[in-house]
Amino acid sequence: MGQGDKMNRYSRQILVPAFGADGQRMLNRARVLVLGAGGLAAPLLQYLVGAGIGNIKLVDADRVSLDNLHRQTLFTEADIDKPKVDVARMRMQALNSDVIIEPVMAAADSSNITSLAQDCALIIDCADSFALSYAASDFCRDTGLPLISASVSGIEGYVGGFCGTAPSLRAVFPQLPAQFGSCAEDGVLGPMVGILGAMQAQMVLAVLAGMQPSPLGQLITISGSDLRHGGFRFDRASEPESGWPFIAKNMLAGDDTVIDLRAPDEAPLITDQALRLALADLAHAFTPPPRGRVVFCCRSGQRAWQAAEHLSSRWHGRIALLAAGSIHPTDASPTDTSPIDTI
Repeated sequence: MGQGDKMNRYSRQILVPAFGADGQRMLNRARVLVLGAGGLAAPLLQYLVGAGIGNIKLVDADRVSLDNLHRQTLFTEADIDKPKVDVARMRMQALNSDVIIEPVMAAADSSNITSLAQDCALIIDCADSFALSYAASDFCRDTGLPLISASVSGIEGYVGGFCGTAPSLRAVFPQLPAQFGSCAEDGVLGPMVGILGAMQAQMVLAVLAGMQPSPLGQLITISGSDLRHGGFRFDRASEPESGWPFIAKNMLAGDDTVIDLRAPDEAPLITDQALRLALADLAHAFTPPPRGRVVFCCRSGQRAWQAAEHLSSRWHGRIALLAAGSIHPTDASPTDTSPIDTI
């Protein structure tokens, strides 16, 4: 497509005074990383590709399933069992052949986010995993990349611009917030997901084009069937002095003390050396080691976080968290509120 055709294609957004031709050029040169190809990504990808983002790396390990279709509107019944990233790439290339879509069928985590984010200007969190949200935020905090993250459960959710020039997710949510639920546990209505995904797209365009005021440092919440909305700026929020990192299984060290909080019917032990304990038994059945790191493992990270809170009140050594999933997520403990999945 020639330069004249490009300007004609994007003419309506170039006319926006706060955006203009300079904003369009910045979009065309941009490369972003999208974590998750589900419901949030459906409107997000369509708006980013339509707007002319130059390069999008799309990461998701899942395949399309029937219970996705009410909210993951990029997919149809004919796509069931196909990799989400491949179907999304096909649909988005049909929308705008000038945009490069790089599909990666893999699970993003702390062990690979550095390589996934290589040469990217911004990360977009569309995954239904608070463990991945914290891991992505920790990476962006340390590298200076902006993070546009959203979460939705039932009929409420939020979207925010973190890191870059703003504080991280941990600065806003140093403890697990009550709204960190999941689609699998709490259900979700498709239009709510679509609203928040579209808001993510608007934030991404604003950050990449340098629009002011920046959405970095802004949190927006939506709740209820009447779509009550609120929010606040958090530019001056303080980063917590410490926070337990989420790690991947391949980041376990030989001298780690690993506590697997999952029940036997959820999954086998994360390693042969792991000790299986229920969260309720932790206080009287576990003595922390004199040195080394303790790693708490569960399905989503929820029980691991709670275990870390209990242990840190009586032991001041290093603690890490591992969200390992389960063989049968629908049978997992209800004390875990977020499976590793995409919204």
